[in-house]
Amino acid sequence: MKFLHSMIRTNQPEESIAFYTKGLGLKLISEKRVEAGQFTLYFLGENEHSAMVELTHNWGEHDYSCGDQFGHLAYEVDDIYKVCEHLQSIGVTINRPPRDGHMAFVKDPNNISIELLQSGKPLPIQKPWSHMENTGSW
Repeated sequence: MKFLHSMIRTNQPEESIAFYTKGLGLKLISEKRVEAGQFTLYFLGENEHSAMVELTHNWGEHDYSCGDQFGHLAYEVDDIYKVCEHLQSIGVTINRPPRDGHMAFVKDPNNISIELLQSGKPLPIQKPWSHMENTGSW
């Protein structure tokens, strides 16, 4: 068995794609417009063989409450502090700072929680992260 993807419904496809590509460094692997069903699918991942995020944009007016109650996506990162600094630099709110050098939470433009986990052992605690409070809920 191989994990393939997680699907998130979005009414903000451009903002969502920017979050996953510019924020998390994923690539837009494919885009499929389905005229008959009135939706577009966007698959994002490290490459075409990796697990992916499927963003589903249903055309027309749709209001999704927390991505229809989706839990969270989790990504392993090489340096949690650098990733969080980068995300902050592009305007992403860090909901749970990486004050322990191991874990952080952010939200994408659809209000979906994204868990960031430090690869291997936690990094040594660093300022300003060690003193930061949550800047939102997760």
